[in-house]
Amino acid sequence: MNTWINIPNNSDFTIHNLPYGVFMRDQKPTPGIAIGDSIIDLNAAAKCGLFKNLDFNSSVFESDVLNDFIECGKNAWSSLRSFIISELTTEGELFENKDKIIVDRKNAQMCLPIQIGDYTDFYSSIEHATNLGKLFRPNSEPLLPNWRHIPVGYHGRASSIVISGTPIKRPQGQMKPPTEEKPIFGHSKRLDIELEMAFIIGSSTKLGESIAVEDAEDHIFGKVIFNDWSARDIQGWEYVPLGPFLGKNFASTISPWIVTMEALEPFRCESIKQDPPVLPYLQYDGDKNFDIQLEVGIAPKEEEETIISQSNFKFMYWNMAQQLAHHTVNGCNVNIGDVMASGTISGRDQNSYGSLIEISKGGKEPIQLKNNKERTFLEDGDSVTIRAWCQKGDIRIGFGECEGTIVS
Repeated sequence: MNTWINIPNNSDFTIHNLPYGVFMRDQKPTPGIAIGDSIIDLNAAAKCGLFKNLDFNSSVFESDVLNDFIECGKNAWSSLRSFIISELTTEGELFENKDKIIVDRKNAQMCLPIQIGDYTDFYSSIEHATNLGKLFRPNSEPLLPNWRHIPVGYHGRASSIVISGTPIKRPQGQMKPPTEEKPIFGHSKRLDIELEMAFIIGSSTKLGESIAVEDAEDHIFGKVIFNDWSARDIQGWEYVPLGPFLGKNFASTISPWIVTMEALEPFRCESIKQDPPVLPYLQYDGDKNFDIQLEVGIAPKEEEETIISQSNFKFMYWNMAQQLAHHTVNGCNVNIGDVMASGTISGRDQNSYGSLIEISKGGKEPIQLKNNKERTFLEDGDSVTIRAWCQKGDIRIGFGECEGTIVS
């Protein structure tokens, strides 16, 4: 598909993608669409009258988050996408007003794209759950009895979700090292990452309503990369009996561009067979997984990056539709902008594990980095970058980067 705007080779933001984000322009958060190394300023486009024939109120782009536009619904999302593709492939109104509407993406300061009311983190990779089970319960069955029957999750902290590029302060809290008789207080020494994706709720429900598995994807606007930073020593001391707390709630990082479900459609793939069969409300038809390639890089301060993991979202045992159906089966309501994280994504071998605790086998086997550096867990000054993209033939779409640097 030819376009008049320049799109570099291997760009994440091709005309097949058109993800949504929010960036700073004239000291104001502004909704936009990424294309190549540029951003289409949606508020400026609306003021130039580009959307006058579309069936939604374009004043939603005056907002500093995308929630109002998302609330317009799937028809609005699809019609805007079609319109932008048409404008990029012909020299129409967008081309005529490009000096007012098109801005440089590389120098843009990105903001959280949505107002996040709630956040749930799932635990849906069977490889990750098995690996952690072997580490935490070496003399027991790795998977707990419920794991193959329900998409396990917990309610996280929405207030500490930050945009890519935000420094991550090393957390402190209680922990009980094996060498200590009593718990101690201090900064985490076993600071970890979790390679995840997250989906954004695109349609609200009322309290008491459930979302059927076959309708779940209609309630999803799109996906982002998600890094669920984890303090393993704090987490290990606190997580029984109620699950994660201070070991998780200090920070989570998301990538700035939301890739829509419509853009992801060509990358559907076969889902993993679930054994034993799940209960009827979790049963589904068709392909519900997506072929999204993932990689994690670590760069010590002023050092070269080392890729430590290459994985894929298609490894997920529980899919997004099942996660959302289970989340709401009891009548729990969801709201536009809610974030649902996948849980750590791990493949079948050590090179595809999604956390340092897995790759280093609980900190026993250091991970080799470039320039004779090594890590078991993160040190101050380390920068972690997660990347995600889909590729099928000549069609490529990507999510950009999800990056954070550890500070003391």
